[in-house]
Amino acid sequence: MEAALQLRDDRAIARALRILQRRACKPGQAMSDVATCGAFFRLRLAHETREHFEVAFLDAQHRLLAVERLFSGTIDGTNVYPRIVLQRALALNSGAVILAHNHPSGNPDPSAADRAITARLKEALGLVDVRLLDHFVVTADQALSLAARGML
Repeated sequence: MEAALQLRDDRAIARALRILQRRACKPGQAMSDVATCGAFFRLRLAHETREHFEVAFLDAQHRLLAVERLFSGTIDGTNVYPRIVLQRALALNSGAVILAHNHPSGNPDPSAADRAITARLKEALGLVDVRLLDHFVVTADQALSLAARGML
């Protein structure tokens, strides 16, 4: 009986999260402040059990064009390819991007690999005049902004 109730609750929560995500992820929405962006990516990534890497593609006024999950990995890492991020940014005619990935471990501190891929992506995107605005590391409890920490 208890398991059936929990399953029903889990399904209701999952449905509510999908509704919230759909409402929060409307094209044209301004992605201009750290709190809004952090909450947006927490909603999408906080409860994932594997690491995922997502990109919010924005226009020149930082309005949302699209958000895409480009890479998925294991419990402690995922491979990110700058070429794919660049291709999507150009295909969407994006003027800026915000990156996000989750840490299923619950530790929000960016790893050396996180900092390295952020630097590579910033450099690669800069070559085609696409600004990297931020990179969020998401856990179940928080979304840490690399830009707010001075790591961009």
